[in-house]
Amino acid sequence: MGSDGTPAGGYRTGAAAAYDPRMGPITVSVTIPLPVERVWQEVSRLDRHVEWMADARSIEFLGAARSGPGTTMRVATRLGPLRTTDTIVVTAWEPPRRIEVEHRGKFTGRGAFRLDPSAPDSTRFTWEEQVRFPWYLGGPAAALAARPVFRLVWRRNLERLRARLTVL
Repeated sequence: MGSDGTPAGGYRTGAAAAYDPRMGPITVSVTIPLPVERVWQEVSRLDRHVEWMADARSIEFLGAARSGPGTTMRVATRLGPLRTTDTIVVTAWEPPRRIEVEHRGKFTGRGAFRLDPSAPDSTRFTWEEQVRFPWYLGGPAAALAARPVFRLVWRRNLERLRARLTVL
């Protein structure tokens, strides 16, 4: 146990789960040669994320909401041999600049998409994720080992989005 009551590795279980402060978020970004508003038009279409996220296999909305805080989705994900279906809840929605989510399921954590104006008529898209692995899949050690893979996959996803938007 740490001095703050967390188990070794800095993880709690259940609703009071805390992140290990030594495990900062994974952050990737790309510049898209389009205005923020145009990029937001695509990014805010949550149902179309499977079209540019190679690891997302399907999205099923749980309820009527398709955008905004409280939107809840069941997302099937595959990364190599690892497959999971987790619930993702939108926790912040700030058009045309930011979407934040909470991951619930085997893998928990928080994520954010941020769109910032860059050069004239360009957008800097930053994707940030804080991912926790369950103890039975290696916990913090597995999360640390997976960071380079996640970073690569998410960077490629952003490159796919950029290619998709600049071809349309």
